[in-house]
Amino acid sequence: MKKMVLVADSSFVIETIRLALRSAAGLNVIGKVDGRASVRRPIAESQPEIILVDEMQSSENALERIRECREEAPSSVILLLTMRMEDAWVSEALAAGCDACLSKSAHLPSLGTLIREIVARNIVTALPVTLAEGKLPLGAGDDLTAREREILGLVSDGLTNARIGRELWVTEQTVKFHLSNIYRKLGVSNRTEASRFAYTHGMLRRGPARPAAAEAELASVSELRPVTQVGAA
Repeated sequence: MKKMVLVADSSFVIETIRLALRSAAGLNVIGKVDGRASVRRPIAESQPEIILVDEMQSSENALERIRECREEAPSSVILLLTMRMEDAWVSEALAAGCDACLSKSAHLPSLGTLIREIVARNIVTALPVTLAEGKLPLGAGDDLTAREREILGLVSDGLTNARIGRELWVTEQTVKFHLSNIYRKLGVSNRTEASRFAYTHGMLRRGPARPAAAEAELASVSELRPVTQVGAA
């Protein structure tokens, strides 16, 4: 279980996040910290593996909390939860020490999946291309991650989501999350169109046929323990 601390200036935001993560496997929310003041002491003492920082009412507050977290817990994965995903703001957050930015417009029940995939480095983040290198955006299909290409290949081989999950040791929900990203990036609406796009654009090579396998239920996820206090609420 990955130890996780929430940093926010609103009890409503804290409770919303806590409820969203309640059924997330592999994540243990050990506490919450008031982001309106310095978080150095509670972060230094708890040394969580994951720190989720809300954008809060003050953007500068959020950036300062990220800097403090990075200094006090250099090995932690720091994530920013924000409504703003424009390049300039994302760049500021990454420069402050954030590892990734999560949009608040994302499907809330998928928050746990997003966090797990980022921590596992199945989702690799970087500065926006247009700001980091002054280049044009990547073409369709060029920005798929290695894991997304792997799943696209398995989909093209005819595997179901459940079977893909067993092949990659991830939950079916995680597979669905990756598929939604694949569809968006390729500009398609289903797995058939995605497979056709992949083959017509030379993205995949046809390998040997995979043997059929009986469907099996995935192991149930464990539930998080109640949130405990790390710092001032």
